[in-house]
Amino acid sequence: MRHEDIGYEADGLDMIGHLVVDESRTTPGPAVLVSHEGGGLDDHAKGKAERLAALGYVVFALDYHGGGARPPREQAMAHLQAIRQDPDRIRAIGRAGLDLLLAQEATDPARVAAIGFCFGGTLSLELARGGADLKAVVGFHSGLSTPRPADARNIVGSVLVCIGSEDPIVTPEQRAGFEQEMRDAGVDWRLDLYGGAGHSFTNPAADELGLAGFGYDASTDERSWRAMIDLFDERLGRPDA
Repeated sequence: MRHEDIGYEADGLDMIGHLVVDESRTTPGPAVLVSHEGGGLDDHAKGKAERLAALGYVVFALDYHGGGARPPREQAMAHLQAIRQDPDRIRAIGRAGLDLLLAQEATDPARVAAIGFCFGGTLSLELARGGADLKAVVGFHSGLSTPRPADARNIVGSVLVCIGSEDPIVTPEQRAGFEQEMRDAGVDWRLDLYGGAGHSFTNPAADELGLAGFGYDASTDERSWRAMIDLFDERLGRPDA
């Protein structure tokens, strides 16, 4: 397995993403773009990338804060606040990571998906709303709202969002708005709601934050992962095919 940190530019910043690919692959295969949580590119996102690569996917974990690391929390939150209401800017950041993934010889450009966690899920959804050729898009405890819901008509693949019922950030009102957005656009979509789970349920480090409504949930982590793999099998085909 080849692990490589790759520098690139996006949003006027020097980004450093993480590529993981099985060097034994002899033909192009399905690929997945991974977008990290709001705190920055960390072991959580890299671990998910490595797990996907072990299954046979070509994986690139992008960076949207710059430097390929976790900035101070105040800096990270300020950056998110600056970009969250600018879909074009968010999509351009995602597009830079996607272009790097597509440039890999091992990537089959006809079988590409994007997944993201927390704001990374928001980024993945915005990338799809921008018309990127993604066969599947998956958001885990991701923000669902957008300033431009009509752009959902540009989504060409299937959408899965996995949300905890007790998430204080992704509210029932936001879920309802997302459902209406998907219906209006005629998207192939699903929303999996996990009872009892809060925000950041995929990340064991969430328990260390000490924030109400945030916490790791092992069963929900695994259930949502299986839901993602089922969608990938449907839309990307088996990675060993």
